[in-house]
Amino acid sequence: MRAFNVLRQYDESDVEPSWRAMLERIAPGGLLVEGTCDEIGRLCTWAAVSHRGPVSLTLSCRVASLDRPSTVAERLPKALIHRNVPGERIHELLSRLDHCWATAAPFSTFGPRVRWTETVRLLAASGWPVLNRPARWRLVDLTVRWTSTAPR
Repeated sequence: MRAFNVLRQYDESDVEPSWRAMLERIAPGGLLVEGTCDEIGRLCTWAAVSHRGPVSLTLSCRVASLDRPSTVAERLPKALIHRNVPGERIHELLSRLDHCWATAAPFSTFGPRVRWTETVRLLAASGWPVLNRPARWRLVDLTVRWTSTAPR
């Protein structure tokens, strides 16, 4: 089940009950994809949630218009959007991603997708649990294990 921009106006405390309500309508083994995107789809994030709980967080963006990766913070899923503050895991991810983006700046000579791919490679090399492979990185997707970004 895909639910985008549904929980954006809800309180953070409503997220888990809403996830459970949606998951009740999904067959065993199914997946809820809940997230947020901007109006034209250039910034998008989503949580994949199974019946056992959140599995992953994916960030996707139109890299040609990206100043820095942390720009996606304004479109984080409701469970994380208010957690992008020092001391929270999502803040650590976005800060590290920005650092890797800056480090990968020389790759921009080869285009923004190449720079993004190098950014994600650096992120993975620094120990972040990146779940998807380089073929997805080239599509400007980054998926990490939910536990690495879950609220503290």
